[in-house]
Amino acid sequence: MLLLGATGGTGQHVLALALKAGHDVTALVRNPAAVAIQHNRLRVVSGDLTHDDATLAAALRDQDAVIATLGRGQSFKSENLIQQCAPAIVSAMQAHEVRRLIFMSALGVGESFQYAPLFMRLMIRLPLRGIYADKVAGEAHIRDSDLDWTLVQPVQLTNGRLTRRYRAGERLPLWGMVTIS
Repeated sequence: MLLLGATGGTGQHVLALALKAGHDVTALVRNPAAVAIQHNRLRVVSGDLTHDDATLAAALRDQDAVIATLGRGQSFKSENLIQQCAPAIVSAMQAHEVRRLIFMSALGVGESFQYAPLFMRLMIRLPLRGIYADKVAGEAHIRDSDLDWTLVQPVQLTNGRLTRRYRAGERLPLWGMVTIS
């Protein structure tokens, strides 16, 4: 599988879990030195999704799935990251006949906005509006594709301890500051 965003907070966890589960992983990253894990089933490819379609195409060869945990971290500036990357990812996957895409987005994007707690909706409408507009555009491109896609829309992610207590589903009732570690 190809992992995009492997050096971010969530990507690092996905990488470790994928390797622990026995998967062969190719991680496409801007800075290979930022990948903390070394493993015989891990191949690290250096490239920038926003400017390097050839490297993305090369990284996709012989893959059966793509997991994307792309994001801007703690930044409130989108820099149109998802709008730039989603079309490139979809196009490259189609060209290389890789059908399965799991793409991390966020609760409150698109239709899920109505299910977000009040405080979260205020954050989405005010300081995070650029980030969320970027995610909406990226999700729309993925939804319009013919790929076998799953959009994951987690609540606010933290680096808290593992509790193994969570709920998953569509249209869950939520209130207050909703987080998951």
